[in-house]
Amino acid sequence: MHGKQKRIALGAYPDVGLAEARRKRDEAKLKIHEGTDPLAERKRHKLVGKFKASNCFGDLAEEYIEMVTKEGRSEATIEKTKWLLEKLRPIAGTPIADLQAVDLFAVLKKIEAQGHFETARRCRSFASRVFRYAAASGRADSDPTTLLRGALIAPRPKHHAALVEPEEVGGFLRALDGYSGYPITLLACKILPHVMARPGELRLARWAEFDFEKAVWTVPPERMKMRRPHYVPLSRQVVALLEELRPYVGGEDYVFPAFHTWKRPLSENTMNAAYRRMGYGPRDLTSHGFRATASSLLNQCGKWNPDAIERSLAHADGNQIRRIYNRTPYWEERVRMHQWWSDYLDALRSDDEAAISALLED
Repeated sequence: MHGKQKRIALGAYPDVGLAEARRKRDEAKLKIHEGTDPLAERKRHKLVGKFKASNCFGDLAEEYIEMVTKEGRSEATIEKTKWLLEKLRPIAGTPIADLQAVDLFAVLKKIEAQGHFETARRCRSFASRVFRYAAASGRADSDPTTLLRGALIAPRPKHHAALVEPEEVGGFLRALDGYSGYPITLLACKILPHVMARPGELRLARWAEFDFEKAVWTVPPERMKMRRPHYVPLSRQVVALLEELRPYVGGEDYVFPAFHTWKRPLSENTMNAAYRRMGYGPRDLTSHGFRATASSLLNQCGKWNPDAIERSLAHADGNQIRRIYNRTPYWEERVRMHQWWSDYLDALRSDDEAAISALLED
């Protein structure tokens, strides 16, 4: 080849017979005649095979998760992303360059068969991000998930079940007083309605985030949906509940450590499971629903600026121009509002009509 003599092994006898060896010899001669080095081509095929084997979908997905973790995505987001990868385990060991739309379609249809339409949709979206990452790094040619648009069942819009009537809220708070489960779960359930936070923001809370002297909880940006730090005023009731919690957790980092290992926080479904044991089904109440409770009742009472309420819920202003120029944090009003809200919840819990009326009329 190019004036140089090279040797190529055709295989070991008796694994490769005489006829097979002759066929391989003739194939090699043909490649040389065409100007292709058969030895170099064999090495290239081996390298490609090795490259594919080390670039399975699962490996690329782990790389992608590591990348978005370094970007500072919230712990809750990373947790959900890892959960989606678990759902896609049937294709995790397949070289990403070999995966086709039909392979992913089969996995997603099995998820749909369990009635989990939204999970299937999110898995497709996550897989798409992994394919695009692989393509950008030269390890995939395209994103086959684009062919699945319109091929999956569209989930119905889902609203988090919530208690929005004052009597219902009071009844729940009284039922919570009678709950006899894991004390840390109980205190998490008691604190959540007061702080208007997303469940993941609360259950992943660490003691270092709380300033008891200033009565403020600072949720770091990596745990917030909008990627900005969020400041939560602490009412006297919340401070008291946190102080009640301290003896249970000692010097642990997490405010709400898990039951079996205090090195991890409460799991995502812990509070919802407590509600179920109290007799509240998934159509009655979810932990995320307390944000809707606060939004509904605070807006209905007419005492507070809607922008202050939205700020406490850490919602983004849908108006881009208004969001740029409206920098007033409503902090002082939010401090008063959070204390009023805790007082109102206490009045509902005790079913004190006089206190409820006084708070609404004040």
